[in-house]
Amino acid sequence: MPQKDLYEILGVPRNASQEEIRKAYLKLAHKHHPDKTGGDKASEEKLKEVNAAYDILKNPEKRAQYDQFGSMDGQPFQGGFAGGGFGGTGFDAPFDDFFDMLFGQSGRRRSGGGHPGKDLEFNLHVTLKEAAFGAKKKIRFNRMETCGDCKGSGAASGSRPEICMQCGGNGQVRVAHGFFSVTRTCPQCRGAGQTISKPCRACSGRGMVKTTRELAVDVPPGVDTGSRLRVAGEGEPGVGGAPRGDLYIYLEVQPHELFIRDGVTLICEVPITMTQAALGDTIRVPTLDGEAELKIPPGTQSGAHLRLRGLGMPDLRGYHQGDLIVKIQVETPARLTKQQRELLQQLEKASDGRAYPLSEAFRSKVKRLKG
Repeated sequence: MPQKDLYEILGVPRNASQEEIRKAYLKLAHKHHPDKTGGDKASEEKLKEVNAAYDILKNPEKRAQYDQFGSMDGQPFQGGFAGGGFGGTGFDAPFDDFFDMLFGQSGRRRSGGGHPGKDLEFNLHVTLKEAAFGAKKKIRFNRMETCGDCKGSGAASGSRPEICMQCGGNGQVRVAHGFFSVTRTCPQCRGAGQTISKPCRACSGRGMVKTTRELAVDVPPGVDTGSRLRVAGEGEPGVGGAPRGDLYIYLEVQPHELFIRDGVTLICEVPITMTQAALGDTIRVPTLDGEAELKIPPGTQSGAHLRLRGLGMPDLRGYHQGDLIVKIQVETPARLTKQQRELLQQLEKASDGRAYPLSEAFRSKVKRLKG
């Protein structure tokens, strides 16, 4: 009976990234969880399918092996079983584990074709201003490149690789294990299909050398710590004509001296004098690209939040612009002259309950509690 494609089970394309696969799995697992479905049998079976598919696709090596065999229809292994054995389960989990136990993972690899180059990762620090407005950053990182001396052959000048005598150039050998007939990586050439008698001195026969790559990267507005940029084709070279891997850049936004970020909202704590708080004022407050005017209403209390719309961080998808929240801190004078102290004492004597509504309300509550 034809088996479902693992990518179709999770609802992702075959070229989906590991992050896309993970998100698809979490969404389906949440949808079909017993707590959500009330023990529905169809959902239980679907959840089993989803778990089995994710178990393979989350593992890069298992996924690569699955991709090599393509669809789970029919029999992926030639020889043995003849459609029987494990009930034609093909490449599903029980047979996969059993096969690994007997012969190791290399037993499922087949000859032919190359494989894409290795993906690389780079950690990039950006300022809050760069995260807000975007920036072009130059980065330097190490990666492997095809050796220029031997052009990737691994053989010294004047010589060339020779066809492996053990596998005949296939890179794979067939090994009999009782009723099983399996294909394994050739131990002589390690799957290359050729051997090198005189290795290149520049790369020691590997065909690759480590180089330093400099790259200009565009950081889009709205990124945050944990954001990931993908630069296609900037990873390491593929094997056998396969494409290069990709470069994944993980961003970390550095803390700012004045602003605290909360999503697309910026928060800035601004001190004002007691007089400004009581009488009101118009002040200048800092923004990421300059200053803005802010009106302080009379009677503003310490801890009040005043909003400046559109002066926060942009949304990474370009949907909207966040706000700047100014958190007011009323500063009590710490050093007073004799004249200032006398003036404050006069102000206190002239004040009634209406001047300090919070204090008056608090005293009333205390009085009621005392009975």
